[in-house]
Amino acid sequence: MTAKNLTSTTNSQKEIRLALPSKGRLADEVLDLLESAGLRVYKPNPRQYRAIIPNLPGLTVLFQRPGDILVSVQDGSVDFGITGWDITAEKANGSKDLLVLHKELRIGACTLNVIVPENWTEINTISDLARWQQSRTEPLRAATRFPNLTSKFFTQNGIVSCELISAEGTLEIAPTIGYADIIVDLVSTGTTLRDNRLKILEGGLILNSQACLIANRPALKRQPEVLNMARQLLEFIVAYLRASDNVAIFANIRGRSPEAIASKMFTQSVIGGLQGPTISQVVTREKEGWYAVHLIVRKDQLARAIAELRQVGGSGVVVSPVTYIFEEEPQACREMLAALEETEC
Repeated sequence: MTAKNLTSTTNSQKEIRLALPSKGRLADEVLDLLESAGLRVYKPNPRQYRAIIPNLPGLTVLFQRPGDILVSVQDGSVDFGITGWDITAEKANGSKDLLVLHKELRIGACTLNVIVPENWTEINTISDLARWQQSRTEPLRAATRFPNLTSKFFTQNGIVSCELISAEGTLEIAPTIGYADIIVDLVSTGTTLRDNRLKILEGGLILNSQACLIANRPALKRQPEVLNMARQLLEFIVAYLRASDNVAIFANIRGRSPEAIASKMFTQSVIGGLQGPTISQVVTREKEGWYAVHLIVRKDQLARAIAELRQVGGSGVVVSPVTYIFEEEPQACREMLAALEETEC
């Protein structure tokens, strides 16, 4: 094939694109999540804004600011993106071109809250703030990067006279400087608020947020290769997230038969396995039969599972981490297909 033909072929192929955060804590957490899920991002030059995922041939990774990721997915410049749910809820505005494939990736956790100065000792709840605002002649001034979410929340809570001041960067200084009375901002650890003598109002939680996987709906509907890539992304991510909640347990149990051992296990509450335990014969020199039992249990049920195994005669219990738990078809994939079949208004 000549260079001209190669160029022509390459240009005719659809480049499937995934946008990831370019810097910051969320960027690091996204890369760690993908690598843990078997989707390591390979970027030979840290200055590059393009990369690949070797396990997903045909997918190009681009790096953008979280806010730009949503815009790019929404307008179809990229097919997929991982960004914050806070940004998605603020800027999506009910767009039919945007589809949330997975809302809870368990990284980038934070909350959007109404925050006031610590020395406002008479204002500790959102109801207190509403009453205080209603007693004033001037509107309440709130600095925020989330005007849509803030306006809706304030209206729902009786704060109707409010001036929303759009601001980027550090908002904590706004009440001290005086260009805003309060702020509405994201909180992760709360350390910055304490350092700046601010407090979260009780009842002032607007949104729980974490990273989410989003996609361009028209691309999924019209391009089979994009839909297939969405399935692969969801398969790996969902299988990893599901496995991270569980551990694998191996134990030896005496018994007459696999059925007899399973019957005893089914009388317990947590050692029944996903569909049931896997039981196989152990070849020993003893006359009485030994069987090896393999099952999956939730991490938070591990102590109970070990106690139940001992109760039915288990010994030599070994616990191992689980990397993936693949289902016949993830619920996220079924929800994606159902959303694509919905009639557009």
